[in-house]
Amino acid sequence: MRCQDPRQCGQKLIRRQPLKPRKEPEILVSRHLNIFHLVVLVVGSTLGVGVYIVVGEVALFVAGPAIIISFLVAALSSVLSGLCYAEFGTRIKWTSSAYHYSYISVGELWAFIAGWNLILSYVFATASVSKAWSYTFDGLIGNHISQALQRAFSQYMPDYLARYPDFIALAVVLLLTGALALGARESLLVTRVFTGINVLVLIFIILSGFFKGDLHNWKLTEQDYTSITPGSGGISSLGPLGFGGFVPFGLDGILRGAAICFYALVGFDAIVTKEEEALNPRRSIPWSILITIFICFLAYSGVSAALTLMVPYYLIHPESPLPQAFLYIGWDVARYVVAVTTLCALTSRLQSIFFPIPQVIRDMARDGLLFQGLARVFAHTRTPIMAIMSSGNIAGLLALLFKFSDLVDLMSIGNLLVYSLVSFSVLVLRYQPEQTLSKKEEIDISKHETSPSETVPEARTSRILKTLWFPPSTIPTLKSGQIVYGCASLLVLLLTILSVILAQWPSQVFSGDPVLTTVAVLLLLLITGVTVIIWRQPKDPVPEYFKVPALPVLPLVSIFVNVYLMMLMTPRTWTQFGIWNAIGFLIYFGYGIRHSLAGNNH
Repeated sequence: MRCQDPRQCGQKLIRRQPLKPRKEPEILVSRHLNIFHLVVLVVGSTLGVGVYIVVGEVALFVAGPAIIISFLVAALSSVLSGLCYAEFGTRIKWTSSAYHYSYISVGELWAFIAGWNLILSYVFATASVSKAWSYTFDGLIGNHISQALQRAFSQYMPDYLARYPDFIALAVVLLLTGALALGARESLLVTRVFTGINVLVLIFIILSGFFKGDLHNWKLTEQDYTSITPGSGGISSLGPLGFGGFVPFGLDGILRGAAICFYALVGFDAIVTKEEEALNPRRSIPWSILITIFICFLAYSGVSAALTLMVPYYLIHPESPLPQAFLYIGWDVARYVVAVTTLCALTSRLQSIFFPIPQVIRDMARDGLLFQGLARVFAHTRTPIMAIMSSGNIAGLLALLFKFSDLVDLMSIGNLLVYSLVSFSVLVLRYQPEQTLSKKEEIDISKHETSPSETVPEARTSRILKTLWFPPSTIPTLKSGQIVYGCASLLVLLLTILSVILAQWPSQVFSGDPVLTTVAVLLLLLITGVTVIIWRQPKDPVPEYFKVPALPVLPLVSIFVNVYLMMLMTPRTWTQFGIWNAIGFLIYFGYGIRHSLAGNNH
């Protein structure tokens, strides 16, 4: 199926899946999960590597004690994305994947981007959690393994890779891959037990921090640093360690920290997978997402406060922050308790993030966007064996060779993009006509929307402007849906440009630079005008599902915040992210666009 002309190619890129699922055997599931059940199921799988490892990395290198504010910004961004997920979860009940949401709402190319970056998020998250598991286990036995591997391999490892190959992390991923290939399933009992242990130990950590902490660690100065490192006199700041105080790295550090901390809050979307089992999903799904994010924020901010009160931020151990913090205050026994609990929490997190990967790969392969062989199911265990083995091997290789910080950053940027696409999809789909609209209704609407005056250019222009402000129909039509799609796409472009300007030159914009400030103001005016055009279009009147409030503003704010946080990522992260997506585009344009089932159905 080659493109005969640019228009035909463009139509292929935006072809969509129907709202209705493929015809598959119906499985009746009882609705028995209330808000409490949903929150407990997801909190345990969310509180993992973020609270035990990422907290240390961000506090040491990026935000200092102000990591608490970074988590607040990340939580607010997650709330906006979570509400958009909730609308899809209650409207499109046969799937919980951002890949399908995008395919139904905005078309095939966006769906491929969402699916490909979902794979990135899951695979890199698996690699990062297994690496965190390795760090924790190694710290528990005295760091002997890492020291031996570093002595043997560090001279052969290039700067852009880890200091040594992490064979423990590789073994963890391969063990998990083998278990899944043999038909293992996620254990709810294990999740609940580990969640209980996890929450109790987190409460202990937070209370310990407030009892043994010192508020002076939030007011550190250059003198404190030089008293620990006597040979560093004569410096005007802490250099790479910031300027001391509660916000040692400034506002920029807080925002960059928020972009990384977003990693720790990923997982609330798992609530949407329980829609069919939820009591009153229109209410329970959004409330469960909000409560989960709030509880996780309290846990992360509490642990961050405890850690930075117990230990000066520049002395935090990046690979084993909490156990080493208890060693610092002289509680050696607590160090081992926290380390063992960390292993339990990371094990629970591993099964919750690795098990969904093969499903995403299989769905994309079944739709023809990835190689058909990846959808092959092993008859004996009824598992997608090729999808499992390919994702497991990639995750294992990443865990073996990549730096932990690179894995976290890539997982964060991938999720920010996926959540932006979900918000964009909500914005577009709410203004689209029902896909079940009959041919007769389409013809009637098109007659209503056309008139002989279209032959006169001036009249046509006047009519277009009038249609934008006063739509002729009170329900969504094909034309109003196209207007919203075009305006929303333009808004994404404008918001991206604005995010780049604010992320790269914030001081110049707010200090009144004549060029940058003028450009920013013009962008805001354009964004406001286009948003008003979308607001004037008719919305879907169906009331049966949860709807994002304040449309179209809330999804647009969600997109802006997510894109802005993406722009704060380092050039290194963007380079790696670009390579991953370049590989994806090669696959899509070389294979997927020609083998898509959506194309074969046209």
